[in-house]
Amino acid sequence: MAALTAVALFLTSFGSNPTNQRTVEGPARIRDVDTIVVQGVPVRLNGVDGPELSTSAGIAAKRWMADHLRGKIVTCKLSGERTYDRWVGVCFVDGVDIGAASIAAGHALDCRRYSGGRYRHLETPGARARIVRAGYC
Repeated sequence: MAALTAVALFLTSFGSNPTNQRTVEGPARIRDVDTIVVQGVPVRLNGVDGPELSTSAGIAAKRWMADHLRGKIVTCKLSGERTYDRWVGVCFVDGVDIGAASIAAGHALDCRRYSGGRYRHLETPGARARIVRAGYC
């Protein structure tokens, strides 16, 4: 119950201003390569297009992300925007953008529609061949 109250307080702290930014920090639980949960807050990694969990690439990507973040503290800077049940943000571990790391490791692609192309140079040829882009990217 206390966790639900904390999440409710967090969610209402954005107010009506969608550009109002917040930061969450703590260990992460992994949904998939482009969505993590930090301090009970689901975060969609901005500009990262990961494979679906219904594919072998999606399962491998989730496993990679879990290994990459295991035992570490993640800091997410949220934009104030939402997509479905998730807040959109850029997250870091040890000062490194984890979305960029997942793309450079070949487990995700740049979603230019939302990233402005900032991760495009990190895409690997293998990932481009293996990962089917989501319809929104």
